[in-house]
Amino acid sequence: MDVTTDFDVDLDGTVAVITGASGALGSATVDRFRAAGATVCAVDVIPPADEDSSLEADVADEPGLAFYEGDLTDEDDVAALMDAVVDDHGRIDHLLNIAGTWRGGDHIEDTDLAEFESLVDINLKTAFLASKHALPHLREAAGSIVSISARSSLEGGAGDGPYRITKAGIRLLTETLAEENRGTVRANCVMPSVIDTPMNRELMPDADHDEWVAPGDIADVLAFLCSDGAAVTSGAAVPVYGEA
Repeated sequence: MDVTTDFDVDLDGTVAVITGASGALGSATVDRFRAAGATVCAVDVIPPADEDSSLEADVADEPGLAFYEGDLTDEDDVAALMDAVVDDHGRIDHLLNIAGTWRGGDHIEDTDLAEFESLVDINLKTAFLASKHALPHLREAAGSIVSISARSSLEGGAGDGPYRITKAGIRLLTETLAEENRGTVRANCVMPSVIDTPMNRELMPDADHDEWVAPGDIADVLAFLCSDGAAVTSGAAVPVYGEA
């Protein structure tokens, strides 16, 4: 994937762990952080060789890029993953909590418990566990966490309540991490509107795609929030709405 940037972000010498790396936003973030000079540890339950992955299949041959397969809803897997990253690269400077999904359709009284629990696990539990087990290493590096919330988390809505609830949880997790680690680890999140991905285009073929926000533009904001330019920013929820 070609990456074009309108500003310089220097992350040379840092190590970034990016969850959900096989998705459209995750893979764009992998490319952006590599372009900024970071060593990228791409994490996903979907390996690069899978047809559903947006990562290049030959990740192992790419300099400054390593792939780690793991279940981010399993605490033992997450703890082992963070230890493996530090063993391989010596440090963790940035954690990008991008793993997530969208579900909608039913009102609360018609929503199956399994669907609710799935959204909690994928959207919120993954960020909680990754942050929990990365924090000791991030403190050593005076590092940063950036997570993905959503514009829709700012208010309730009919039909996709569990999604909104989990993304509101990301904002509160971010504020909590920022408060508990003030002066050591910065924590911020971004709030996209609809992200312009192949899946969203398939789900909403009649929408005005020109109003959606491109993954690369969101990745630019994530890179900035991890940079020295955002050194005084922690606990923020940054809108990234595109033209919406």
